[in-house]
Amino acid sequence: MTRGSILEYAEAVRGRYLKARKKEKGRILDHFIQVTGYHRKAAIRLLHRDGSGRQGKGRGRRRRYGNEVVDVLRKVWEASDRLCSKRLKPFMGELVRVMQQHDELAVNAPVETELCQMSPSTIDRVLRPWRCLGGRRPLSTTKPGSVLKSSIPIRTFADWQEGRPGFLEVDLVAHCGESTEGFYLTTLCAVDVASGWSECIGVWGKGQQRVGAAVHRVHQRLPFSLLGLDSDNGSEFINQHLYRYCQREGITFTRSRSYKKNDSCHVEQKNWSLVRRLVGYDRYNSHAALEILNRAYDALRLYSNFFQPTMKLMSKTRHGARVHKVYDTAKTPYQRLLECGVLSPAKRAELAAIYGGLNPVLLLRQLNGHLEHLWKLAERSAPDHTPPVKAKGQNYSVTETFEAMTTVR
Repeated sequence: MTRGSILEYAEAVRGRYLKARKKEKGRILDHFIQVTGYHRKAAIRLLHRDGSGRQGKGRGRRRRYGNEVVDVLRKVWEASDRLCSKRLKPFMGELVRVMQQHDELAVNAPVETELCQMSPSTIDRVLRPWRCLGGRRPLSTTKPGSVLKSSIPIRTFADWQEGRPGFLEVDLVAHCGESTEGFYLTTLCAVDVASGWSECIGVWGKGQQRVGAAVHRVHQRLPFSLLGLDSDNGSEFINQHLYRYCQREGITFTRSRSYKKNDSCHVEQKNWSLVRRLVGYDRYNSHAALEILNRAYDALRLYSNFFQPTMKLMSKTRHGARVHKVYDTAKTPYQRLLECGVLSPAKRAELAAIYGGLNPVLLLRQLNGHLEHLWKLAERSAPDHTPPVKAKGQNYSVTETFEAMTTVR
Protein backbone atom coordinates (compact mmCIF):
# COMPACT_ATOMS: atom_id res chain seq x y z
CA MET A 1 0.00 0.00 0.00
CA THR A 2 1.10 3.54 -0.69
CA ARG A 3 1.36 6.20 2.00
CA GLY A 4 -1.76 7.92 0.63
CA SER A 5 -3.77 4.68 0.70
CA ILE A 6 -2.73 4.01 4.30
CA LEU A 7 -3.84 7.50 5.38
CA GLU A 8 -7.20 7.06 3.60
CA TYR A 9 -7.72 3.67 5.27
CA ALA A 10 -6.79 5.13 8.68
CA GLU A 11 -9.26 7.99 8.16
CA ALA A 12 -12.00 5.45 7.34
CA VAL A 13 -11.53 3.31 10.46
CA ARG A 14 -10.54 6.09 12.90
CA GLY A 15 -14.07 6.97 14.03
CA ARG A 16 -15.02 3.35 14.65
CA TYR A 17 -11.74 2.73 16.46
CA LEU A 18 -12.10 5.70 18.82
CA LYS A 19 -15.70 4.81 19.77
CA ALA A 20 -15.07 1.08 20.27
CA ARG A 21 -14.40 -0.66 23.59
CA LYS A 22 -11.07 -2.21 24.50
CA LYS A 23 -11.56 -5.67 22.92
CA GLU A 24 -13.06 -4.22 19.76
CA LYS A 25 -10.16 -1.74 19.51
CA GLY A 26 -7.74 -4.67 19.71
CA ARG A 27 -9.46 -6.48 16.81
CA ILE A 28 -9.53 -3.30 14.66
CA LEU A 29 -5.87 -2.68 15.46
CA ASP A 30 -4.90 -6.28 14.58
CA HIS A 31 -6.62 -6.00 11.22
CA PHE A 32 -5.06 -2.57 10.53
CA ILE A 33 -1.54 -3.91 11.28
CA GLN A 34 -2.13 -6.95 9.08
CA VAL A 35 -3.21 -4.79 6.13
CA THR A 36 -0.66 -1.96 6.41
CA GLY A 37 2.36 -3.70 7.96
CA TYR A 38 2.71 -0.95 10.58
CA HIS A 39 4.27 -1.46 13.99
CA ARG A 40 1.56 -1.63 16.65
CA LYS A 41 2.67 1.58 18.41
CA ALA A 42 2.90 3.45 15.10
CA ALA A 43 -0.60 2.28 14.19
CA ILE A 44 -1.99 3.46 17.56
CA ARG A 45 -0.41 6.91 17.08
CA LEU A 46 -1.80 7.18 13.56
CA LEU A 47 -5.36 6.20 14.55
CA HIS A 48 -5.36 8.72 17.42
CA ARG A 49 -4.45 11.65 15.20
CA ASP A 50 -7.00 14.14 14.01
CA GLY A 51 -7.85 14.53 10.35
CA SER A 52 -5.16 17.20 9.78
CA GLY A 53 -2.38 14.61 10.05
CA ARG A 54 -0.65 16.57 12.88
CA GLN A 55 -0.61 15.80 16.55
CA GLY A 56 -1.86 18.43 18.92
CA LYS A 57 0.92 17.82 21.42
CA GLY A 58 4.60 17.89 20.47
CA ARG A 59 6.68 14.81 21.13
CA GLY A 60 9.66 14.76 23.51
CA ARG A 61 10.60 16.97 26.43
CA ARG A 62 10.06 20.67 26.44
CA ARG A 63 12.98 22.88 25.54
CA ARG A 64 14.70 23.96 28.75
CA TYR A 65 17.10 26.65 27.53
CA GLY A 66 15.77 29.68 25.69
CA ASN A 67 17.27 31.65 22.83
CA GLU A 68 18.99 34.10 25.19
CA VAL A 69 20.95 31.32 26.89
CA VAL A 70 21.87 29.79 23.53
CA ASP A 71 23.12 33.15 22.21
CA VAL A 72 25.33 33.68 25.28
CA LEU A 73 26.64 30.11 25.04
CA ARG A 74 27.64 30.63 21.42
CA LYS A 75 29.52 33.85 22.28
CA VAL A 76 31.39 32.13 25.12
CA TRP A 77 32.15 29.13 22.89
CA GLU A 78 33.53 31.37 20.14
CA ALA A 79 35.63 33.26 22.69
CA SER A 80 37.13 29.94 23.84
CA ASP A 81 38.14 29.20 20.21
CA ARG A 82 35.46 26.50 19.99
CA LEU A 83 36.52 24.27 22.86
CA CYS A 84 34.94 20.85 23.23
CA SER A 85 32.13 20.72 25.78
CA LYS A 86 34.02 18.63 28.37
CA ARG A 87 36.81 21.21 28.51
CA LEU A 88 34.49 24.20 28.28
CA LYS A 89 32.01 23.14 30.99
CA PRO A 90 34.36 23.38 34.05
CA PHE A 91 35.78 26.70 32.79
CA MET A 92 32.41 28.26 31.86
CA GLY A 93 31.90 30.34 35.01
CA GLU A 94 35.45 31.74 35.01
CA LEU A 95 35.34 32.60 31.31
CA VAL A 96 31.98 34.36 31.66
CA ARG A 97 33.36 36.37 34.61
CA VAL A 98 36.45 37.45 32.64
CA MET A 99 34.39 38.42 29.58
CA GLN A 100 32.04 40.48 31.75
CA GLN A 101 35.02 42.14 33.43
CA HIS A 102 36.27 43.36 30.04
CA ASP A 103 32.78 44.33 28.78
CA GLU A 104 32.78 41.61 26.13
CA LEU A 105 29.58 40.03 27.46
CA ALA A 106 26.40 41.33 29.07
CA VAL A 107 24.41 38.64 30.87
CA ASN A 108 22.04 38.66 33.83
CA ALA A 109 22.24 36.33 36.81
CA PRO A 110 19.46 33.84 35.80
CA VAL A 111 20.99 33.33 32.35
CA GLU A 112 24.47 32.88 33.84
CA THR A 113 23.09 30.30 36.30
CA GLU A 114 21.42 28.33 33.50
CA LEU A 115 24.57 28.53 31.41
CA CYS A 116 26.75 27.10 34.18
CA GLN A 117 24.23 24.32 34.86
CA MET A 118 24.25 23.11 31.25
CA SER A 119 25.76 19.63 30.86
CA PRO A 120 28.48 18.83 28.28
CA SER A 121 26.09 16.74 26.18
CA THR A 122 23.56 19.57 26.13
CA ILE A 123 26.28 22.02 25.10
CA ASP A 124 27.19 19.76 22.17
CA ARG A 125 23.54 19.39 21.16
CA VAL A 126 22.80 23.12 21.33
CA LEU A 127 25.96 24.07 19.39
CA ARG A 128 25.52 21.41 16.68
CA PRO A 129 24.19 23.86 14.01
CA TRP A 130 27.34 26.02 14.30
CA ARG A 131 29.97 23.38 14.96
CA CYS A 132 30.31 22.42 11.30
CA LEU A 133 30.51 26.06 10.11
CA GLY A 134 33.67 28.14 9.87
CA GLY A 135 36.65 26.70 11.70
CA ARG A 136 40.30 26.96 10.72
CA ARG A 137 42.11 26.18 7.77
CA PRO A 138 52.37 15.96 7.26
CA LEU A 139 55.62 15.48 6.38
CA SER A 140 58.42 14.14 8.56
CA THR A 141 61.65 16.16 8.53
CA THR A 142 63.42 14.37 11.39
CA LYS A 143 66.96 13.21 10.53
CA PRO A 144 68.54 11.01 13.19
CA GLY A 145 71.52 12.15 15.20
CA SER A 146 73.77 9.19 15.87
CA VAL A 147 76.86 10.36 17.74
CA LEU A 148 75.28 11.19 21.11
CA LYS A 149 72.38 8.73 21.15
CA SER A 150 74.20 6.32 23.43
CA SER A 151 74.94 9.14 25.92
CA ILE A 152 71.34 10.35 26.20
CA PRO A 153 68.97 8.01 28.07
CA ILE A 154 65.64 6.94 26.55
CA ARG A 155 62.40 7.95 28.24
CA THR A 156 59.06 6.46 27.12
CA PHE A 157 55.56 7.79 27.65
CA ALA A 158 55.13 5.41 30.61
CA ASP A 159 58.12 6.98 32.43
CA TRP A 160 56.51 10.41 32.86
CA GLN A 161 55.55 10.15 36.51
CA GLU A 162 56.88 13.53 37.66
CA GLY A 163 54.06 15.45 39.30
CA ARG A 164 56.18 18.57 39.52
CA PRO A 165 56.27 21.17 36.70
CA GLY A 166 59.60 21.58 34.93
CA PHE A 167 59.88 18.47 32.76
CA LEU A 168 59.30 19.46 29.12
CA GLU A 169 58.75 17.57 25.89
CA VAL A 170 60.00 19.45 22.82
CA ASP A 171 59.54 18.92 19.10
CA LEU A 172 60.13 20.78 15.85
CA VAL A 173 57.28 21.43 13.40
CA ALA A 174 58.25 22.16 9.79
CA HIS A 175 56.50 24.85 7.73
CA CYS A 176 57.64 23.32 4.44
CA GLY A 177 54.41 23.02 2.48
CA GLU A 178 54.34 19.95 0.24
CA SER A 179 58.10 19.51 -0.07
CA THR A 180 60.94 19.21 2.42
CA GLU A 181 63.46 20.47 -0.15
CA GLY A 182 65.11 23.84 0.28
CA PHE A 183 64.90 26.31 3.14
CA TYR A 184 61.81 26.84 5.33
CA LEU A 185 60.84 28.06 8.79
CA THR A 186 60.12 25.75 11.71
CA THR A 187 58.39 26.03 15.07
CA LEU A 188 59.83 24.78 18.33
CA CYS A 189 56.92 23.47 20.41
CA ALA A 190 57.50 22.74 24.11
CA VAL A 191 54.97 21.50 26.67
CA ASP A 192 55.30 20.88 30.40
CA VAL A 193 54.05 17.39 31.23
CA ALA A 194 52.69 18.17 34.70
CA SER A 195 50.85 21.44 34.07
CA GLY A 196 50.36 21.54 30.30
CA TRP A 197 52.06 24.95 30.07
CA SER A 198 53.06 25.40 26.41
CA GLU A 199 55.56 27.56 24.57
CA CYS A 200 55.88 27.96 20.79
CA ILE A 201 58.72 29.85 19.08
CA GLY A 202 59.35 30.35 15.38
CA VAL A 203 62.83 29.27 14.27
CA TRP A 204 64.86 30.43 11.24
CA GLY A 205 65.40 27.01 9.65
CA LYS A 206 66.34 23.94 11.67
CA GLY A 207 70.03 24.43 12.34
CA GLN A 208 71.42 23.21 15.63
CA GLN A 209 72.39 26.71 16.82
CA ARG A 210 68.99 28.16 15.94
CA VAL A 211 67.07 25.37 17.64
CA GLY A 212 69.34 25.58 20.68
CA ALA A 213 68.72 29.33 20.87
CA ALA A 214 64.96 28.69 20.79
CA VAL A 215 65.33 26.20 23.66
CA HIS A 216 67.27 28.83 25.59
CA ARG A 217 64.47 31.36 24.99
CA VAL A 218 61.89 28.85 26.23
CA HIS A 219 64.03 28.38 29.33
CA GLN A 220 63.98 32.13 29.96
CA ARG A 221 60.22 32.52 29.42
CA LEU A 222 59.06 29.68 31.66
CA PRO A 223 57.45 30.79 34.95
CA PHE A 224 59.07 27.81 36.70
CA SER A 225 62.48 26.12 36.67
CA LEU A 226 63.38 23.89 33.72
CA LEU A 227 64.32 20.53 35.22
CA GLY A 228 64.16 18.11 32.28
CA LEU A 229 64.06 18.15 28.49
CA ASP A 230 62.84 15.27 26.33
CA SER A 231 63.16 15.31 22.53
CA ASP A 232 63.01 13.00 19.53
CA ASN A 233 66.13 11.61 17.86
CA GLY A 234 66.57 14.37 15.26
CA SER A 235 70.01 15.90 14.81
CA GLU A 236 68.58 19.34 15.59
CA PHE A 237 68.28 18.12 19.21
CA ILE A 238 70.81 15.31 19.51
CA ASN A 239 73.97 17.38 19.16
CA GLN A 240 76.88 18.64 21.24
CA HIS A 241 75.55 22.20 21.49
CA LEU A 242 72.28 21.29 23.21
CA TYR A 243 73.89 18.46 25.18
CA ARG A 244 76.49 20.81 26.71
CA TYR A 245 73.86 23.47 27.33
CA CYS A 246 71.73 21.03 29.37
CA GLN A 247 74.78 19.88 31.33
CA ARG A 248 75.76 23.48 32.07
CA GLU A 249 72.23 24.43 33.22
CA GLY A 250 71.62 21.24 35.23
CA ILE A 251 68.82 20.05 32.94
CA THR A 252 68.08 16.34 32.59
CA PHE A 253 68.27 15.56 28.86
CA THR A 254 66.42 12.47 27.58
CA ARG A 255 65.13 11.24 24.22
CA SER A 256 62.28 9.10 22.92
CA ARG A 257 62.56 5.81 21.07
CA SER A 258 62.92 5.96 17.30
CA TYR A 259 59.61 5.78 15.38
CA LYS A 260 57.59 5.76 18.64
CA LYS A 261 55.57 9.01 18.55
CA ASN A 262 53.58 7.97 21.61
CA ASP A 263 56.74 8.48 23.70
CA SER A 264 56.25 12.22 23.02
CA CYS A 265 52.46 12.16 23.15
CA HIS A 266 52.11 15.42 25.10
CA VAL A 267 53.99 17.56 22.60
CA GLU A 268 52.57 15.68 19.61
CA GLN A 269 49.09 16.75 20.74
CA LYS A 270 50.22 20.38 20.96
CA ASN A 271 51.82 20.14 17.52
CA TRP A 272 48.30 19.78 16.18
CA SER A 273 46.22 21.93 18.52
CA LEU A 274 48.65 24.88 18.75
CA VAL A 275 50.56 24.82 15.45
CA ARG A 276 48.92 22.86 12.66
CA ARG A 277 45.36 23.82 13.57
CA LEU A 278 46.26 27.53 13.56
CA VAL A 279 49.22 28.03 11.21
CA GLY A 280 48.36 25.20 8.81
CA TYR A 281 50.61 23.34 6.37
CA ASP A 282 51.78 26.18 4.07
CA ARG A 283 55.42 26.95 3.33
CA TYR A 284 57.13 29.98 4.92
CA ASN A 285 60.72 31.06 4.27
CA SER A 286 60.99 34.82 4.81
CA HIS A 287 62.02 37.12 7.65
CA ALA A 288 58.62 38.85 7.48
CA ALA A 289 56.86 35.52 7.96
CA LEU A 290 59.09 34.68 10.93
CA GLU A 291 58.31 38.01 12.58
CA ILE A 292 54.54 37.63 12.14
CA LEU A 293 54.73 33.98 13.22
CA ASN A 294 56.35 34.94 16.52
CA ARG A 295 53.84 37.74 17.05
CA ALA A 296 51.07 35.18 16.67
CA TYR A 297 52.84 32.85 19.12
CA ASP A 298 53.16 35.67 21.67
CA ALA A 299 49.37 36.09 21.65
CA LEU A 300 48.84 32.31 21.55
CA ARG A 301 51.10 31.83 24.60
CA LEU A 302 48.84 33.98 26.76
CA TYR A 303 45.59 32.70 25.28
CA SER A 304 46.38 28.97 25.53
CA ASN A 305 48.03 29.00 28.97
CA PHE A 306 45.45 31.23 30.68
CA PHE A 307 42.19 30.49 28.83
CA GLN A 308 42.43 27.00 27.31
CA PRO A 309 41.58 24.29 29.86
CA THR A 310 42.98 20.80 29.31
CA MET A 311 42.14 17.38 30.70
CA LYS A 312 44.77 14.94 31.97
CA LEU A 313 44.46 11.19 31.65
CA MET A 314 44.20 9.71 35.16
CA SER A 315 43.75 6.00 34.41
CA LYS A 316 43.21 3.62 31.52
CA THR A 317 41.82 0.09 31.78
CA ARG A 318 41.18 -2.44 29.04
CA HIS A 319 38.14 -4.75 28.99
CA GLY A 320 38.55 -7.00 25.99
CA ALA A 321 38.52 -4.75 22.92
CA ARG A 322 37.24 -1.75 24.87
CA VAL A 323 39.51 0.78 26.56
CA HIS A 324 38.02 2.84 29.40
CA LYS A 325 39.79 6.14 30.06
CA VAL A 326 39.23 8.40 33.07
CA TYR A 327 40.18 12.09 32.87
CA ASP A 328 40.38 14.73 35.56
CA THR A 329 38.40 17.98 35.60
CA ALA A 330 39.48 20.36 32.85
CA LYS A 331 41.76 23.16 34.12
CA THR A 332 43.96 25.74 32.46
CA PRO A 333 47.76 25.40 32.73
CA TYR A 334 47.74 28.55 34.87
CA GLN A 335 45.29 26.95 37.33
CA ARG A 336 47.40 23.78 37.50
CA LEU A 337 50.54 25.80 38.26
CA LEU A 338 48.78 27.54 41.14
CA GLU A 339 47.69 24.19 42.56
CA CYS A 340 51.19 22.66 42.28
CA GLY A 341 52.65 25.24 44.67
CA VAL A 342 56.00 25.54 42.85
CA LEU A 343 55.69 29.23 42.03
CA SER A 344 57.51 31.75 44.16
CA PRO A 345 55.40 34.53 45.72
CA ALA A 346 56.89 37.05 43.28
CA LYS A 347 56.16 34.86 40.24
CA ARG A 348 52.66 34.07 41.52
CA ALA A 349 51.93 37.79 41.88
CA GLU A 350 53.39 38.48 38.43
CA LEU A 351 51.19 35.83 36.76
CA ALA A 352 48.13 37.06 38.68
CA ALA A 353 48.75 40.59 37.42
CA ILE A 354 49.12 39.32 33.84
CA TYR A 355 45.94 37.25 34.10
CA GLY A 356 43.97 40.16 35.56
CA GLY A 357 44.81 42.35 32.56
CA LEU A 358 44.02 39.79 29.82
CA ASN A 359 40.93 39.97 27.64
CA PRO A 360 40.37 36.58 25.92
CA VAL A 361 38.20 38.05 23.17
CA LEU A 362 40.81 40.69 22.34
CA LEU A 363 43.61 38.11 22.46
CA LEU A 364 41.74 35.84 20.06
CA ARG A 365 41.08 38.80 17.76
CA GLN A 366 44.78 39.72 17.75
CA LEU A 367 45.78 36.11 17.14
CA ASN A 368 43.43 35.79 14.17
CA GLY A 369 44.70 39.08 12.77
CA HIS A 370 48.32 37.88 12.89
CA LEU A 371 47.34 34.57 11.27
CA GLU A 372 45.50 36.35 8.45
CA HIS A 373 48.65 38.39 7.81
CA LEU A 374 50.84 35.29 7.99
CA TRP A 375 48.77 33.30 5.48
CA LYS A 376 49.31 36.06 2.91
CA LEU A 377 53.09 35.51 3.23
CA ALA A 378 52.97 31.81 2.36
CA GLU A 379 55.41 30.76 -0.37
CA ARG A 380 53.52 29.53 -3.45
CA SER A 381 56.42 29.05 -5.88
CA ALA A 382 58.89 26.18 -6.17
CA PRO A 383 61.21 25.85 -3.14
CA ASP A 384 64.58 27.56 -3.23
CA HIS A 385 67.42 25.28 -2.24
CA THR A 386 69.63 28.16 -1.06
CA PRO A 387 68.92 29.41 2.49
CA PRO A 388 68.65 33.21 2.80
CA VAL A 389 71.74 34.86 4.24
CA LYS A 390 71.72 36.97 7.37
CA ALA A 391 70.61 40.46 6.47
CA LYS A 392 72.87 43.40 7.33
CA GLY A 393 72.03 44.61 10.81
CA GLN A 394 69.86 41.53 11.54
CA ASN A 395 69.83 40.91 15.31
CA TYR A 396 70.31 37.32 16.45
CA SER A 397 71.32 38.10 20.02
CA VAL A 398 69.56 35.02 21.45
CA THR A 399 71.45 32.73 19.07
CA GLU A 400 74.75 34.43 19.82
CA THR A 401 74.05 34.11 23.56
CA PHE A 402 73.40 30.38 23.16
CA GLU A 403 76.58 29.98 21.10
CA ALA A 404 78.56 31.69 23.83
CA MET A 405 77.03 29.47 26.52
CA THR A 406 77.84 26.25 24.66
CA THR A 407 81.33 27.11 23.47
CA VAL A 408 84.08 25.02 25.05
CA ARG A 409 86.79 27.35 26.34
